[in-house]
Amino acid sequence: MRHTALTLCLLAAVSLLTGCEALGIETATQIAAKKEAEGKAIGSACRHAVRSIESCFSNYPRAGKAAVFAGWREMDQYMRENSVVGMPSEPEAGAAPSAAEGAKPGAPSQKS
Repeated sequence: MRHTALTLCLLAAVSLLTGCEALGIETATQIAAKKEAEGKAIGSACRHAVRSIESCFSNYPRAGKAAVFAGWREMDQYMRENSVVGMPSEPEAGAAPSAAEGAKPGAPSQKS
């Protein structure tokens, strides 16, 4: 009788512990996979926004560099294979035009 009660208690404990996933408790492997996926998404977004990998690293210092680079590289390959044109992000409000846009820093704009 004692043996069956102990077995039932162990089975109940095991069934409760398997339900931890339903409670939203993440394991270390799930957390690592989530960080890896976020890093790849950041790298892909940086490449699509025509940002260099170095600026991506400096803008997102908490993201894993290996994952960010993997995402950047995968997006680069995808964009080359499918002739996708990058979509540069718009400059921030109040930011001066860069030299790449044709304006020289410190020079007055020429309007006719």
